[in-house]
Amino acid sequence: MPEEEWERFLRESVTGAAGAPVEPSARARGVERRLREGSGQPESWRTYAPARPRRRKGWYVTGWVAGAVLLVVGLFPQQVVGWFGGNDGGQDGAPLAAESESPREAPGAVPTLRPTLAEPFRGSPAGRWADGAAGITVPAAEATGWMDAAQVERALRQSRDFLVAAGLDSHVLRGERPTKAIALLNPHQKDVQEYLRTALSSTAPAPETNPLLLFSRFRPEQTRLVGDTVKTRGRLTYQEGKRGAVEVSADVTFVYPVTPAGNGGRDAEVVRTIVRRKMVMSWDNPAKVITEPGTMSLVSYALDMTNGGCSAPTGYFVPPFGTAKEQPANEAHQVDPYDRSKPIDAGNGTTATGSDCATATRS
Repeated sequence: MPEEEWERFLRESVTGAAGAPVEPSARARGVERRLREGSGQPESWRTYAPARPRRRKGWYVTGWVAGAVLLVVGLFPQQVVGWFGGNDGGQDGAPLAAESESPREAPGAVPTLRPTLAEPFRGSPAGRWADGAAGITVPAAEATGWMDAAQVERALRQSRDFLVAAGLDSHVLRGERPTKAIALLNPHQKDVQEYLRTALSSTAPAPETNPLLLFSRFRPEQTRLVGDTVKTRGRLTYQEGKRGAVEVSADVTFVYPVTPAGNGGRDAEVVRTIVRRKMVMSWDNPAKVITEPGTMSLVSYALDMTNGGCSAPTGYFVPPFGTAKEQPANEAHQVDPYDRSKPIDAGNGTTATGSDCATATRS
């Protein structure tokens, strides 16, 4: 259409043709307004489209889909999270908040998936735990017993250092002498020093002198750690003890992914050895107890372990690779090694002596 004819058509649409007054339509009103404001040529009919009705339809569809998704998530949360890899117990799961109090129940169920060299914590609640020392919660320090707040803070930090040196140091895990951990023990505590001498020199330790009571160790010719990550969860607490000492209590679970030594194939077997340790460390007043600066005395120590061996103690964890089994299935005595809500002395696992073996419900 020629431009002059187009403008005449628009003017007549607004003013009406001679002798035929007509109420202008909504579109005509819009055109008239643009002409008055000097907006130039109107939009072409091809590009002009009533977008609002289509947007409204889109919102209806989006709202329906969102409602359906929320319904599915509400009814099947575990399955939905699993679809996206968030609840498979792997490294991609959302990290748990630090443990600030004693848990009241065991961790929730996760899909049973076989661990691999690439994902050694796959199918385990520990997939969401922190790595190494980061999983051991240290409380805020306040003046207690003979110590001021700064001294208590140092005692807490060194208590965690002991747990790290005894249960996370890569050299100790390969069976080497736990030099850093021993340096934090009071050299004047005779019973502990005697235990150390016997435990670390014997090739066939007795149950009461098993080095596993304090230190995590694997035979390097039999077992190899998968990667550099050990998952941990636990916390420290403290209170005033005897003679004004500051007693620091630890309750920490360590999860060690291991594979047979020399087996580096993609389909190599991966087993998780799970160790829960509880101990009480006394930071004594040197005015009342013979001690050395920067060292503490052990009041008590105990552990439960899963996939660490159920035979006579050897001084090393012995994961059940291949067809080896820790014990025949014991339906009457089953435990969840990830359940931190139960006391460690309630038969919740296997002691370092190799006695009281139970069947783990998961590992």
